[in-house]
Amino acid sequence: MRFDIITVLPELLHGPLHHSIMQRAVDKGLVSFHIHNLRDYGLGRTKQLDDYQYGGGAGMVMMCEPLAACIESLTNVRTYDHIIYVTPDGEQLTQGLVNRLSLQGNLIIICGHYKGIDERIREKYVTLEVSIGDYVLSGGELAAAVLVDSVTRVIPGVLNDETSALFDSFQDGLLAPPVYTRPADFNGMKVPDILLSGNDKLIDEWRTEQSYERTRKRRPDLLK
Repeated sequence: MRFDIITVLPELLHGPLHHSIMQRAVDKGLVSFHIHNLRDYGLGRTKQLDDYQYGGGAGMVMMCEPLAACIESLTNVRTYDHIIYVTPDGEQLTQGLVNRLSLQGNLIIICGHYKGIDERIREKYVTLEVSIGDYVLSGGELAAAVLVDSVTRVIPGVLNDETSALFDSFQDGLLAPPVYTRPADFNGMKVPDILLSGNDKLIDEWRTEQSYERTRKRRPDLLK
């Protein structure tokens, strides 16, 4: 799977995408990350990327020409399944959306900055808009990293234990159950006996019950 990420601040993405699980996915040849500095497509001697809003108002807007030039330089070479813009007013990022995107081949992700991107870029090029939550970040780079990480980790072969992702929160519409490791007794706080029983059937039933109970208490909206 190939990710092409368009950004004003490429430095913000190098760390999240080149360590731990993400780097192992690259080393295995399962994904590739290509970060494109939008400044390379800036206008004039100063490589201008933004300008004042028409109609007035605070905040600068990313201009059409640099973004269009960068997008077309990519789409002229290969076909993309989606051109994604990460934005607070996009579709909420859920595990279901993550799973669907993991089945794609090539994705472009546009990181907004300043007051956002010119609406005409959204109308002409963007095929999917994604929000990671009801809040605003200084730029789209961190949101893009969240999106890429969540999609990459469910691609078969990325995790050492492929079944691990199947039991993450939200995969079955529920929160994950509590988990424990050694020691079995920590300052008088003991691991539930059922987890030490060796009875896989009873353990699975306990985990399912705990998932429902945790979801009921913390995210009852999911049960609807």
